[in-house]
Amino acid sequence: MLTLVRRAYRLVAVLTTLCALIGVARLVVPATDTGNGEPPGVRRQLTFLRAALDAGAGTEAQQLFPEGYFFSHVLYGLSWVELGMRASAREGTARTGATREGAARTGAAGRRTAVEEERDTALREARWALARLDSPAGQAPFSADLTPPYGVFYQGWTTWLRGGILALQPADRRDPGEVQRFAVDAVALGAAFDDSASPYLPAYPGQAWPVDSTVAVAALRLHDTLLPPRFAGTVQHWLTGVRQRLDPATGLLPHRVDPVDGAPAEVARATSQSVIHRFLVEIDPVFAREQYLRFRDRYVATPLGLGPAVREYPDGTAGPGDVDSGPLLLGVSLSATVVTIGAAQVQGDTTLAGALANYGELAGLPVDTPWTKRYAFGLVPVGDAFLAWSKTARPWLAAASGSTAGAVGGPPTVGPVGVGPTAGADRRTSKARQGPPPTVGWWWRLPLLGLLLLAGTLPWLPELLVRSRRRRPFPVLRVPPPTPAHPPTVAGAGPGPLS
Repeated sequence: MLTLVRRAYRLVAVLTTLCALIGVARLVVPATDTGNGEPPGVRRQLTFLRAALDAGAGTEAQQLFPEGYFFSHVLYGLSWVELGMRASAREGTARTGATREGAARTGAAGRRTAVEEERDTALREARWALARLDSPAGQAPFSADLTPPYGVFYQGWTTWLRGGILALQPADRRDPGEVQRFAVDAVALGAAFDDSASPYLPAYPGQAWPVDSTVAVAALRLHDTLLPPRFAGTVQHWLTGVRQRLDPATGLLPHRVDPVDGAPAEVARATSQSVIHRFLVEIDPVFAREQYLRFRDRYVATPLGLGPAVREYPDGTAGPGDVDSGPLLLGVSLSATVVTIGAAQVQGDTTLAGALANYGELAGLPVDTPWTKRYAFGLVPVGDAFLAWSKTARPWLAAASGSTAGAVGGPPTVGPVGVGPTAGADRRTSKARQGPPPTVGWWWRLPLLGLLLLAGTLPWLPELLVRSRRRRPFPVLRVPPPTPAHPPTVAGAGPGPLS
């Protein structure tokens, strides 16, 4: 019985040490790819997500929060668009139809075929997701009576996804119907912004959040990159209105605003800020950098000294969680922490993005197989959608990417929207293209690595102590025999003769 107990204990010790070693690997092995490579594990995540969505994960997510179905599908589609763009860039093929045809004529047909296969997969999956969003289930939470129809949240995200689908196709091979729908939706968004007294359009009747309008304006910028430009004035007017309505407590775009005049109604919160900074860089990189640094200074924290995370409320402010932020642990929003990975990546803040991603690899309880990957044991697939979308993040437009042409094609942008190619604008934009000074040092892992080392060695201490005692020779105390008080008397012996 004692032997059986010892064997069971050793098995537990081995498993504990193995888990600790896996944790060390998750903290150390890079979890992001800020270049053109494919982020580790994302494709397997998307395989899991597709199966989960086919099994009804979107409907289940809708029970968690009002946009659960929508986010589950739109982020799945956008993640595939991002992978398709990375594949093209990785193979060195330009995103214009003319360059692709030229590559084929110069003998790069094999590479072009490989790129096309990946792009075709990305297009197929992104179109599938978009069709789900255009269905009654995708539109159900939104009102068709709003301007634009179904509100700025729905129109902004779907227009951005439509533009991404077009960006994956050579300009001369784009589906005319997709081009027309993209243009029509962009015109509807632009007209709604032009006619509004507030820079923030409603997402639901009587409710407006700046993050939704930020996505929509980024979609207008995407339109002007893919198609003949027409919204520069609309975007500049929007930026002016935004700067006039910043949250007075933080200097950031507020979380919620008055639906009529856009006046701030709630302090900036990380669940919306993390998404805002994913898209604001596509609109005006200089303004986006200013806003991002404010956000990073006030919201990124290291609770208990155990790695970076993102607070829901600014430093020194407390507040409740909700369906968007989820439960707040030590003030930290897990959803905002995940989405900030993407915000940091598009800003070139690679150290923060990598640290957040590695911490997530440890705390997110990922389950890996050769075919799929899921986090939190796959219990919340919409969380996997947010994480996949964040890990694939790259700026799409030239103003943020610093390339000679936009990440999705089209002419380069040399300065903020509405600003000509002046020297001052060019210098400010060039500075914004560079990554910000890092705030996360190399040592951030040390406390976590120490805890993992402790967890991996503690189970073996009893075994080591027992073996140490067995091997150690105990000193033998040699006690001399007691000396008798009187000498022994021999029988029959008498006293010796006197001399």
